[in-house]
Amino acid sequence: MTTTADSSADSCPASDPAWLDGAGVVVTGAGSGIGRALARRLAQAGAKVVVNDLDSAGCEATAREIGALAVPGDAASADGVAALLAGARAHLGQVDAYFANAGIETGSDASPAAWERSFAVNMMAHVHAADQLIPDWLERGEGRLVVTASAAGLLTMLGSAPYSVSKHAAVAYAEWLSVTYGDRGVIVQCLCPQGVQTPLLPGGALGDVVFGDNVLTPEQVAEDVMAALHGEEFYILPHPEVATFYATRATQPERWLRGMRRLQAQLNSRT
Repeated sequence: MTTTADSSADSCPASDPAWLDGAGVVVTGAGSGIGRALARRLAQAGAKVVVNDLDSAGCEATAREIGALAVPGDAASADGVAALLAGARAHLGQVDAYFANAGIETGSDASPAAWERSFAVNMMAHVHAADQLIPDWLERGEGRLVVTASAAGLLTMLGSAPYSVSKHAAVAYAEWLSVTYGDRGVIVQCLCPQGVQTPLLPGGALGDVVFGDNVLTPEQVAEDVMAALHGEEFYILPHPEVATFYATRATQPERWLRGMRRLQAQLNSRT
């Protein structure tokens, strides 16, 4: 991965980061939603893309669409990440950027199994990826990890304790990585959107109360990520108001909690 490449200016749109031209990138959760839109945009920017998803058919479909390599599998396990990176390195030579986008939302299911799977996919997937990528990146002096968390990881999410808590953990881990390795060439960024039109988006009363009409398309989120790849800022917030909500939560916690309880009361009255 390079940050200066004169020849790339002619091969990708001016709005795309020049370092992506020819870079080797991996996108997990690329069978649908944000992952698919992001893989598409990275390929358009000239990146060499490897896509992963537990949904083999979706993964293969994305790969065919954009001319990428599909390595289906479970990116939430250490063995699954090892297999993914082995396939990616064989195809790319090296991995310059890893977009840890796979996620799961169990809704109102707060069973032990739901908690376990939520932490495996929404948090431990990032741990396994970092464990296997960062040693190489430290040796090379460069690398980029983009963690897809959620605004729920900065705020909370009504109706789904496993999702909220595991996304908080993802944000905290990404922050720790940035603090620990940010001065050694490893760039860590954390994507925290609110409502996005993906299979994880809650519907019904919960969707109406929490998101209303403020729902973005995966393509809109992908464009925000592309813009953020020009720099190194940690948070990527497709919904800018999340920063205001986050500040209120930090500086006026009681006010924040009262407001969230009102939203919960609205939800209770409709269910």
